[in-house]
Amino acid sequence: MTGRRRRRAPPPPPPGALLDWGDSSHWSQNERPCRYCGFPTNLRDSKRSPAHKVCAEDALSIQAREAADAYQQNGQLG
Repeated sequence: MTGRRRRRAPPPPPPGALLDWGDSSHWSQNERPCRYCGFPTNLRDSKRSPAHKVCAEDALSIQAREAADAYQQNGQLG
């Protein structure tokens, strides 16, 4: 009888490497205020909203932490 082995989760990416904004779709010629910090940026997120990469990564980590906390408290997401 062969047992199924659990796959280990991949290691977390190093700080600053969570999002890959290397392609040109994340760049705009027009500076606009970042949706998170308000400082001007030429960068755009996946929905074309102005956002610094670092600000977007911080927001994602906060959302993930809040979801994990809610799951631990309630036993479910949401």
